[in-house]
Amino acid sequence: MNSLLIQSIRLTSVFAVLLMVIYPAIIWSVSQISSNHGEGFKYKNHYENIGQKFDKDDYFYSRPSAVDYNAAGSCGSNKGPSNPEYLATVQARIDTFLVHNPDVKKSQIPSELVTTSGSGLDPNISVKEAKIQVNRIAKIRGIDKNELLKLISKNTEKPFLGLFGPEKINVLKLNIALDNLK
Repeated sequence: MNSLLIQSIRLTSVFAVLLMVIYPAIIWSVSQISSNHGEGFKYKNHYENIGQKFDKDDYFYSRPSAVDYNAAGSCGSNKGPSNPEYLATVQARIDTFLVHNPDVKKSQIPSELVTTSGSGLDPNISVKEAKIQVNRIAKIRGIDKNELLKLISKNTEKPFLGLFGPEKINVLKLNIALDNLK
């Protein structure tokens, strides 16, 4: 029994020195020869990673947010498609969109334009969602529709490996590019 206790103490001491001193020293040494000296990589513009509210007629609208674009707490609305309050909210978004886009029919509105994402902070819109807003923006800004379609195409992100996920557009980047047209 006494010899087992001494073996356990020795083994614990060896692993304590190995895992608490030697291993961290090796990892720290390797990090110091890396390009950023172990500091990690920092985003220069972190705003493009969360959704932001764009609801002015001379910009591409962003996807609606259940949390009013507050990054402190992301969540969806948690209301089902048969919930009367949810249906009223979606109908109000449809009505508002149709008022600002009179040449669009209700059946043409993509669902993501009037429904929130799961996190409420989705920074992306679909290509269809962007294209349906072209007439409004072209009229207000006095820009040729084909120029806006080229801008949409230029800012479209393809699916990962060409297979996974839909094409998408970061609405912040698209609106910045829109401002830089003139």
